[in-house]
Amino acid sequence: MSSGEKLDPLPAAFILQPPVFHPVVPYVTTIFGGLRAGKMVMLQGVVARDARKFQVDFQCGCSLHPRPDIAIHFNPRFHTTNPHVICNTLHHGRWQAEARWPRLALQRGDSFLILFLFGNEEMKVSVNGQHFLHYRYRLPLSRVDTLGIFGDILVNALGFLNINPFVEGGSEYPVGHPFLLKSPQLEVPCSRALPRGLWPGQVIIVRGLVLPEPKDFTLSLRDEAAHVPVTLRASFADRTLAWVSSWGRKKLISAPFLFYPQRFFEVLLLCQVGGLKLALNGQGLGATSLDQGALERLRELRISGSVQLYCVHH
Repeated sequence: MSSGEKLDPLPAAFILQPPVFHPVVPYVTTIFGGLRAGKMVMLQGVVARDARKFQVDFQCGCSLHPRPDIAIHFNPRFHTTNPHVICNTLHHGRWQAEARWPRLALQRGDSFLILFLFGNEEMKVSVNGQHFLHYRYRLPLSRVDTLGIFGDILVNALGFLNINPFVEGGSEYPVGHPFLLKSPQLEVPCSRALPRGLWPGQVIIVRGLVLPEPKDFTLSLRDEAAHVPVTLRASFADRTLAWVSSWGRKKLISAPFLFYPQRFFEVLLLCQVGGLKLALNGQGLGATSLDQGALERLRELRISGSVQLYCVHH
């Protein structure tokens, strides 16, 4: 496939969640609804000219410590005499026996379109329209809820698709590219009641897309007296993320700024004894302190800013 080749779009019924364009690698994202037979993941990009390797991991969770199980590890390697692909599974911190496929039809500097097709018992992979490998599951597919992309590639588009059009017994895979889906969106600003407040173990999940020319993003938690003891604010102008106290005092979060225009995001707030922990796109970014009484008095979640919302869960 040449870099200038135009691809036919896929029907809207194939799209499962908003695609992501030009994500920064390493990139970790949630797979809406997890994986199941009939789902496809499409990855379109370019191998770096000095690439050693890259990997696509279908993970069982997004924690950093402990490291999550990896149901499927897809790992093209270019730094050996004969480029090849390794597939494997990480279970309880231990890699299982490698499966190896030689004669990878990709070289450094090549553009590619890779499709991962998930069946009942195995995953099939095509590279630029041609079947390349199949890998039998070693962990239940239903445990997979996170996708990680790492290594020496530039990603142009990442799509999550349904209704597998691959014809069993054939050799050709469908060719297409993801496009922005007009999915049902939540109104912004968005407000959600918290009738019982927050308690240890509860997780707030916010998913959406950043607008093309964003200014800011704010997530706040208000108590019964309409005070705002907790505010998380992202400023796109100076690319900072901060906790803002009810007195307006700002505490910057010292972590990479992971909000990008026209890209999917997921904010996780985990309530625990003593406060809230924050994760953005699967990366833990720190915590803010709040005693249990204050957590229980929180009664409203508000979200505003330069985003389209697809999911608010608490």
